[in-house]
Amino acid sequence: MREITYLEAVREAMSIEMRKNNDVFLMGEDIGVYGGAFGVSRGMIEEFGPERIRNTPISEAGIAGAAVGSALTGMRPIMELQFSDFITIALDQIVNQAAKLRYMYGGKGKVPMVVRTPSGSGTGAAAQHSQSLEAWVTHIPGLKVVQPSTAYDAKGLLKAAMDDDNPVIFYEHKLLYKTSSEVPEEEYSIPLGKADVKREGTDITIVATAIMVHKALEAAAELEKEGISVEVVDPRTLVPLDTETIIESVAKTGHLVVVHEAVKRGGFGGEIASMIAESEAFDYLDAPIKRLGGVETPIPYNPELEKAAIPQVPDIVNAVKETLTKKAVAK
Repeated sequence: MREITYLEAVREAMSIEMRKNNDVFLMGEDIGVYGGAFGVSRGMIEEFGPERIRNTPISEAGIAGAAVGSALTGMRPIMELQFSDFITIALDQIVNQAAKLRYMYGGKGKVPMVVRTPSGSGTGAAAQHSQSLEAWVTHIPGLKVVQPSTAYDAKGLLKAAMDDDNPVIFYEHKLLYKTSSEVPEEEYSIPLGKADVKREGTDITIVATAIMVHKALEAAAELEKEGISVEVVDPRTLVPLDTETIIESVAKTGHLVVVHEAVKRGGFGGEIASMIAESEAFDYLDAPIKRLGGVETPIPYNPELEKAAIPQVPDIVNAVKETLTKKAVAK
């Protein structure tokens, strides 16, 4: 099977859907001739024209408002926010309108819109362009939240997001755009709410999201050299969350480390830990759950400090060893 980049997979998913359905269009800042801040929509205006690849003013609130309005009247907009940090400017339209209108209209209206946005650190973009704010939107009923970690997942999950009749926040980590994986040329869909076991193991479960999936896999490869078998679970979607797959994994291994790039305090890892604590898997735990997340600081510009602000492979390795050691002490 061919390999394409994560960036190409996102573009391909949008293009396939736009060729099939004239109600689908893309809107955002500099997405036309320029091709978007990270080049995701490069070449699309040549195929679909400026009516369907719509450059917008520099107003995230305006973009979101237009997306909500067009979705309510029968279109299926994909809105791109240049950086996920800028969702703060659009939250009124997303949280108070998009997430609630289908419920408030008793199902007679729907808001089938996708908010695509690059998130995370690692590019030296500093404090206002490097945040991971996904936990904010997972708190809002009516919003679905997706975080693909591979090109294969990105294409399949974006297809599902575009088919959904509810607003979907689709996070694309900046450092993943250039990563590659095998991706079918044909159209396919990955259901929202289905996790993926990226690596099977028997000793400990790591639940990781976005770029941390790759760091967890690196850590698992290192730990294997020491005889430690790590299972890596990628939720892929935070809302809806595949609790069954995570519970089954933790019940099998008896240990859990949760890792995400977002600040640890209030991060989505706390939701996963709580879910396990309230489930039947809790009785299978041989040690306390370990959470890893970013430190409580704005993301620094300095590249070394930037790396220090979020979990890295050695941090994950150490967290696994600490968790397994606690098991030994307990016995």
